Amino acid sequence: MLTLLIRALIFLVSAALGLIVADLILEGFYLHWNDWWGIVLAVVIFAVLQSVLAPWLLKITRRHANALIGGIGLLSTFVALLIAVLIPAAGIGIDGPVAWIIGTLIVWLVTALATWLLPPLFIKNKVQDRRG
Repeated sequence: MLTLLIRALIFLVSAALGLIVADLILEGFYLHWNDWWGIVLAVVIFAVLQSVLAPWLLKITRRHANALIGGIGLLSTFVALLIAVLIPAAGIGIDGPVAWIIGTLIVWLVTALATWLLPPLFIKNKVQDRRG
């Protein structure tokens, strides 16, 4: 149970990092910083959608378009961003096709790196807590 909670926390943190990095470096991709609840909602919506869409799209792609399997992460990131932007209460906005394309790439890359690099930090701390 604790492992599941740690994985969920890592996924939420990686989603937040991806959205924040895209907001900081990409014009046309923005988080509504004056509405902190909207940002939290955008992060949760994006993370949940990403975690649901990726396996579902992989299953469909494997069945119908095997050559596209490598793009599942990008596609699920794009769809999750699209749905998050369409929800009025979510504190995220993306303007223009360049921001959509580059934003998807940035968010995908940062979330992929974060989900790869963060687990050893949490697992190391968990092991040290048990020893201490």
